[in-house]
Amino acid sequence: MGQPHNGLALTSAAQKHAQRNRATLFVESGILLGIEEFAGEQFIMRIRAPHSAANAKPGNFVHISCDESLPMRRPLSIMRVVDDGIDVLYKIAGHGLRLLANHEPGDKISILGPIGLPFQPNPARRRCLLLGGGVGIPPMVFLADVLRRDPDWQALAILGSEIPFPFALRTSSIATPWAGTGVDNTMPLLEDWGVPSRLTSMANFPGCYRGYVTDLAERWLQSVDDAELDSIQLFACGPTPMLKAVAALAAKYSLPCQVSLEEFMACAVGGCAGCAVEITTPEGKAMKRVCVDGPVFEADTVVWN
Repeated sequence: MGQPHNGLALTSAAQKHAQRNRATLFVESGILLGIEEFAGEQFIMRIRAPHSAANAKPGNFVHISCDESLPMRRPLSIMRVVDDGIDVLYKIAGHGLRLLANHEPGDKISILGPIGLPFQPNPARRRCLLLGGGVGIPPMVFLADVLRRDPDWQALAILGSEIPFPFALRTSSIATPWAGTGVDNTMPLLEDWGVPSRLTSMANFPGCYRGYVTDLAERWLQSVDDAELDSIQLFACGPTPMLKAVAALAAKYSLPCQVSLEEFMACAVGGCAGCAVEITTPEGKAMKRVCVDGPVFEADTVVWN
């Protein structure tokens, strides 16, 4: 997948730093428990994978074998842990994921994981704004699931998509007057958990805010006072242009923000350095591998080209 670009090499310190998740990294033979298909060739799979389920944290991903005929694995974010299984959401993009979608319940699926550095909420800021776009929705769901189990945390999720959402829309019973009249559809799973969520799109879906996740996020930030701002932190996953806009929004309101980057990965264990991105460190700019140095980074350290 190529060498680090921009002439910046990975340092030995960065290589050692990337070993932190190796203690839980494991290859296991998962069993497909169920698969749901949604519009836009989107799929949610539940896979029995006891090791990954026991060790996964929000922001982690797994490297999945799509088919015995295809040697290269595909990285997929973990959306949820249920007992000894994990849920993954993906949209078909290429031959590999199409092969994965052809599997049926009972099939074995090889999984390498869990991989990567997770989100790390700061307990000094108990209000968490979760922003997910497209296939960046799963880590936000996982994070919401963890936060909602502790009453000291408050989470608000804003999710965006330009194709139909991979769930049935439901009118929310949780009031969000800051979102505006008619912006009342939600993700049913989050609603059932008591986590308020609102949806955005430019595709004119009913009950959704017409605009980007950052547009609706700013409406909420404008509705809170300065004291409340001091209790807020942001988390985001989605396409790079969205994450760049989230980083700018966080900087505008002087809020800490963690982003999960999306990059093409070959090995997903730090060996090929094909997913390296430029990050600002105390020692200067350096190339960091998204798979093991991330995928979660502080938004203000990413060099947004």
